[in-house]
Amino acid sequence: MKYQAKRKALILLADGTIFYGKSVGDREGTAFGEVCFNTGMTGYQEIFTDPSYFGQLMVTTNAHIGNYGANTDEVESEGVKIAGLICKNFSYEYSRPDADMSLLEFLDQSELFAISDVDTRALVSYIRDNGAMNAVISTRVEEVDALKAELAKVPSMEGLELASSVSTREPYFVGDPEAEFRIAALDIGIKKNILRNLVKRGAYIQVFPHDTAFETLKAWNPDGYFISNGPGDPEPLKSAVEVARQIIAEGKPLFGICLGHQVIALANGVSTYKMHHGHRGINHPVKNLLTGKGEITSQNHGFAINREETESHPELEVTHLHLNDQTVAGIRMKGKPVFSVQYHPEASPGPHDAEYLFDDFFRNIREHASKDTVV
Repeated sequence: MKYQAKRKALILLADGTIFYGKSVGDREGTAFGEVCFNTGMTGYQEIFTDPSYFGQLMVTTNAHIGNYGANTDEVESEGVKIAGLICKNFSYEYSRPDADMSLLEFLDQSELFAISDVDTRALVSYIRDNGAMNAVISTRVEEVDALKAELAKVPSMEGLELASSVSTREPYFVGDPEAEFRIAALDIGIKKNILRNLVKRGAYIQVFPHDTAFETLKAWNPDGYFISNGPGDPEPLKSAVEVARQIIAEGKPLFGICLGHQVIALANGVSTYKMHHGHRGINHPVKNLLTGKGEITSQNHGFAINREETESHPELEVTHLHLNDQTVAGIRMKGKPVFSVQYHPEASPGPHDAEYLFDDFFRNIREHASKDTVV
C-alpha cells in the first residue's frame, strides 16, 4: 500500500512558536518531548533506536528520510526510542536491496508518530537561535490552546532522570565466556554497537542495570569497567556516580562514553550543565590534545562537563576538545587507568576515526593485568 501524508499537523514549541506539516502515513497522533536536531546524512534507523534520544522529538536535517528503508539488524536497542519524528520529505518507497521493510512499517511497529512536509531548515535555524526546548507534534491543529496547556505540564530535560527508563531490568551476558577479558558494563542507555566493539576485541561482558551497586559489579571479578551512554540529565544519577567513585578507588580500568563520561566527571567533583542546543550529528570535529590530530566524530548529547573545573582539577586532564565551541570532549585521570569521551567511537554507520579508544581501553586492561602479575 502506498501512503500519502495528508492530515495537517503542527509543531508547537514551548515558547508558542508554531511550524506546520503533515502526518506521515495519514495517521492521527500527538507526541511530546524536547525538540532537537541531528545533522547526519545517513543512519536514521540507528538514530531512532539510540537510547540516548529517549524523550526527544527528532528533527532530521537531511531532506530525505526513509529512502533506503529499514534493516532489522541495524538497530542500537530493542525498538524506537525517540518520542517523535519531524522531517522534510518522508519516503514511503525504498530502493535498498537488503532492507527488510519500509521505514513506515518499522516506525509503525513502535507506534511512533511522525510528521513530514515541515520546513526543517527554518525549524533547525530557530532551535539554533533559541535553544532546545519542549515541544509537541500533533494533528490536533485546531486545539492549540489545549496543546499549550498539556505541553506546559511536560517536565524539562534539565534535572530529568531517564536512564531508568531505558536500562536493562536484569543483568545479561554478551560475547564468548572463554574470551580473554571480562568487562562489567553499567547500562544507563547502552548502544548495541558499543557491545559489538568490545566483543570483537576479546571481551566477555556482563551488562548490569543502571542502579546496580558496585559490590555486585565487583563480585563478577571483571578486568575492567564500562559506563555507557544514555539519556537525560546526569546530575540525578547518584547511584551511577557513586559506582564510578568506587571503581576509581578500586583502581581497575574504567572507560565511559557520553553520559558515562559525564558520570565520571561528576564522580571527580566536576559539575555538568545543559547546553544551548547540544551536539547531534556524525560530522563533529574534535581535536585530540594528546596527539594533535583531528577527528570527525558522531555525537549525541545535550549536556556537557565544566571545562574550567576540569582544567583546574589536580587529578584530571582534558584530552579532547570540540573544535566548534571548545567544549570538553574527553578526559583522563592522572596516574589512573580511567578515561572518557563525550562522543561515540562506536559510531554506526560512521565515522570511525575514534575507534582507537576501544583499543586504548584494552591496552589499559592489559597493562593493569601485567602489573598485578608482577606484584
